[in-house]
Amino acid sequence: MKVLLVYPSTPATFWSFQHVLPFISKRAAFPPLGLLTVAAMLPHRWELRLLDTNVERLKDDDLRWADYVLISAMIVHKQSVNDIVERCLRLGKPVIAGGPLFTTGHASFPRIQHFVLGEAEDVMPELVQDMENGTVRHLYRGAGRPSIAKAPIPRWDLIDFRHYATMAVQFSRGCPYDCEFCDIIIMNGRVPRTKSPAQLIGELEELRARGWKDTVFIVDDNFIGNKKLTKGLLREMIAWRERVRPEMSFFTEASVNLVDDAELCSLMVQTGFKKVFLGIETPSAESLQECSKLQNRGRDLVQTVKALQGFGLEVMGGFIVGFDHDKHDVFERQFEFIQRSGVVTAMVGLLTALPETQLYRRLMKEGRLEADTTGNNTDAVLNFKPILDKEFLVAGYRELMKRLYEPHVYYQRIRTFLKAHRPSGPKLSLSKSDLEAFLKSFWFLGIWYRGRIAYWRFFWSTLLRRPRHFRNAIELAIIGYHFRRVASLI
Repeated sequence: MKVLLVYPSTPATFWSFQHVLPFISKRAAFPPLGLLTVAAMLPHRWELRLLDTNVERLKDDDLRWADYVLISAMIVHKQSVNDIVERCLRLGKPVIAGGPLFTTGHASFPRIQHFVLGEAEDVMPELVQDMENGTVRHLYRGAGRPSIAKAPIPRWDLIDFRHYATMAVQFSRGCPYDCEFCDIIIMNGRVPRTKSPAQLIGELEELRARGWKDTVFIVDDNFIGNKKLTKGLLREMIAWRERVRPEMSFFTEASVNLVDDAELCSLMVQTGFKKVFLGIETPSAESLQECSKLQNRGRDLVQTVKALQGFGLEVMGGFIVGFDHDKHDVFERQFEFIQRSGVVTAMVGLLTALPETQLYRRLMKEGRLEADTTGNNTDAVLNFKPILDKEFLVAGYRELMKRLYEPHVYYQRIRTFLKAHRPSGPKLSLSKSDLEAFLKSFWFLGIWYRGRIAYWRFFWSTLLRRPRHFRNAIELAIIGYHFRRVASLI
């Protein structure tokens, strides 16, 4: 059996980091972890190839080689998926599709013959047997929530590490919170399910054995969804780090109540976590109440951010505008909050109603749903009728993004972050990619592109006043260039 696993192209979004990649001579930010895990569930006697279209071009000869084409995708990949499916149909190649895009929206793809909806662990044995017998059904859907202890070590041998900026592993699925706009609980449930510490460390050890020495993204829906189990993992990871001295750092996604547990924060930093993404969403208490983001209510969110920075964690923040309770000053309030808190990487998007979420159902019931979502949170498009004027929201969003990533504004935000940040944890050596990015930043940011004067002021002031933070500061300057490019296209 010959199986080609294809990962679609990711458009320019916050998370693509595509404008950072030339600085470090990489082709993609993250590997296709889902496909690599699915590949490990297929029989080893089969011939497998994995083609990430963010890394290399999909050729007709690749498709002709395969008996089946497996595609995994998120909503943002919809256009790329349609292009790939069209080519498969033209060459008579059957497609089996899975992932978030299809779990909540497979009905939008009538030309795809076969789907695996939801989590794959419990249905893969049946699918494999049907593929071998030539009797693949139209639809496979797992019953319940499988134990993710069943997930095997991903088939890292199917990709070239040199093309990726970051590797990825998963410890848990699910989130205990019930935010109205979020589709995590639709796909993965509200009860976090975890791997054992030994299982996750086995995956990290596999990466280390294959030579990986850079950042690892723990791609959980909420890394601290079960704090007790997370602490157990972190203690084991610290012991593993002391035994084998891996040259890795980590970042992940969590809820803001991370700040309430000093021991948990300390363990994360000792383990080698450098960054954490938080869904901050909005400084408006009324809007937080509206979307059931109750874990963010009743706290000073600026001080939450600064406390985490004080532990040694850089806070990357997700923000949303377009809630029913947003007022006309929402853009100024978001700008002021982001600048004051020093959330350097501020991923701001217009509210969108994702399929099957509580928000989607409410807006449909109210007759306000107008279109499907693209899944790209940088699109200046609302797929529903908002309370505030739509043109006002779109124009305000575009202006906010451009303002946030103006060079002098952005560099000031880095300075605010550096004042609060207390770096600690394992010391990381300077890699070849770090040095390459550092040198390229001189040319791209200091000579070639707009904002060069602000860059050199930032460069020298940081070097002279905060030399310990200099490496981190230049990394953030480069990331800011990506966001500035994305903001200019909104």
